[in-house]
Amino acid sequence: MPLPEDEERQLQEIEQALYRDDPKFGRRMRASGPGAHYKRKLMQALAGIMIGVGLLSAGAVTHRVYLEAAGVVILLLSLTWAVVSWQRYAARVRPARSRAGTKTAKDAKRRPGQTRRARMMERMEERWRRRQQGNGGMPGRTRS
Repeated sequence: MPLPEDEERQLQEIEQALYRDDPKFGRRMRASGPGAHYKRKLMQALAGIMIGVGLLSAGAVTHRVYLEAAGVVILLLSLTWAVVSWQRYAARVRPARSRAGTKTAKDAKRRPGQTRRARMMERMEERWRRRQQGNGGMPGRTRS
């Protein structure tokens, strides 16, 4: 559920004041986003790919099997790291979409725009009201 405009504005003002008061912290927070991590990991994987290709070609030129094997292993590990990093980044940036057109009975009960936490809080409040009314919060249970 999106924040109201005034709360969003207040949050932005607080964030700007925090960055103004501690610029080093602000740079660290901006650099710690998922995009920055992905770019860093991608550059490291690219360096590993280059090293792997270099070792593989050096082994082929000098006829050293151990250099070729090391190059292949480093190359495969770097490629795997790049793909896994990309998948994790894509999963964070684009949240998984729910299956369209498949509504269950549970989905029908949900109110549109209501989060899971909000539904849980609503259930807890309802139980609290029932306890205050005297039936102990459990259906069919009476207080003696």
